[in-house]
Amino acid sequence: MFLGTHSPRLDEKGRLFLPAKFREELAQGVVLTRGQEHCVYVFSAREFERIHETIRQAPMTSKQARDFLRLFLSGASDQVPDRQGRITVPADLRRYAGLERDLAVIGTGNRAEIWSATAWDDYLQAQEDPFAETAEEVIPGVF
Repeated sequence: MFLGTHSPRLDEKGRLFLPAKFREELAQGVVLTRGQEHCVYVFSAREFERIHETIRQAPMTSKQARDFLRLFLSGASDQVPDRQGRITVPADLRRYAGLERDLAVIGTGNRAEIWSATAWDDYLQAQEDPFAETAEEVIPGVF
């Protein structure tokens, strides 16, 4: 399970060190792809296969499903972390998410997300009040 917030830096080759807590789960392979809110999703290869099996069941007659699949899968990049626990974020995903040197890598349970540090700070600031006001109807049975 991916948890917490980490602050790695992107090097000049577009690489970052995966947080140590995430490395074991991602050692067999990762898939990076466009995330919502202009971040990069990071899935273990196993989790990405599970998600792919689910989304491929979407009806081809649904334009919304086709659009989602195109954006989600066309941006996907699979790789294996190097011996030092580094992955390379492809240039198109760096542009999509506005990634520069300072990053925020957050755990969201079944995936990690890579954010520009500035974008993550802005997102947190914008979401803190709505989070505090979340009623139990949003996620039944949690609180």
